[in-house]
Amino acid sequence: MTAELPADLRAGLETEAARAPEERLAQSVSRLIEAYRSGKPASVPILTSSTDVLAYAAYRMPATFAAVRAALGQIAGAYSDFSPRSHLDIGGGTGAAVWAAADAYPGLSDISVRDQVADALTFGARLTGKANNPALRKAMWDQWHASTSAGLPRADLVTVSYVLGELPAQAQAALLAQVIPAAAGLLLVIEPGTPAGYERVLRARQAMLDLGLTIVAPCPHQNACPLSTTPGDWCHFAARVNRSAVHRRLKNAQLGHEDEKFSFIAGAPSPTLQQPGGRVLRHPQFRKGMVTMQLCRAAGDVQLQIISKKEGTLYRAARDVEWGDAWPPPGA
Repeated sequence: MTAELPADLRAGLETEAARAPEERLAQSVSRLIEAYRSGKPASVPILTSSTDVLAYAAYRMPATFAAVRAALGQIAGAYSDFSPRSHLDIGGGTGAAVWAAADAYPGLSDISVRDQVADALTFGARLTGKANNPALRKAMWDQWHASTSAGLPRADLVTVSYVLGELPAQAQAALLAQVIPAAAGLLLVIEPGTPAGYERVLRARQAMLDLGLTIVAPCPHQNACPLSTTPGDWCHFAARVNRSAVHRRLKNAQLGHEDEKFSFIAGAPSPTLQQPGGRVLRHPQFRKGMVTMQLCRAAGDVQLQIISKKEGTLYRAARDVEWGDAWPPPGA
């Protein structure tokens, strides 16, 4: 799917990016990309200055927004009764997840972001202070560290996006032990769509199950992930986001869009679900009179399914299916 940034978020990012010389921002972007791609847990915050925060927001917020928004779209298909009023974003940095949640759930009225980097919180508050959405404008931005700060308040929706990978394994487990009980309605954990990110999501999935949560998405079942024993394969999805001119220049990119690969897991304490029969795990293959898709099925296994033109209505639905969609679609 293609995620369009809200106009006020896009305008805000462009205004903020103009606060510093692009050469300095580009240098900071290069350093941050190298730090995040190293895959090493950070012993100190990666964002060390207001320039780093601005660079991070300019190059990462669009992709993070797209990933969170795509995950929430999958969740809505399985958990249509979920209408959160409160949102707690842990490690939220400059606030991409709260913008995505506000876009997905217009009924949100109480938004809170917790992060250890004061400059990121200041930036996020300045950005949402000019938002069209009143809930975003009055969002709370508080400094918080899992190992030293007080416990977390409960919220209908709790999000932890692109945070676990910055922590050693023991700290990941400790953080999950705090955020899972805080989720009154739903917990969403997102990591990069890499094998390492998928492994962290698997550990979060198991922690959710151990503490009594029901898996909402992307899995159409509560069994072990069938890809966890398949060498070289892992569960991930992609969200496309259109790049602004500033975004392209900072990343020295030619394309007008980028595809953000992400892995995620969402769990809820007592959801009423409409689980799909399966989830499309890869780009479907379209051939003349035939669609082939790889499905994670409600039975807890992975299977290739071929839909031929002879199947009429089902085939026409299959022609429109995308990676990450539920299958079969309602009414098919």
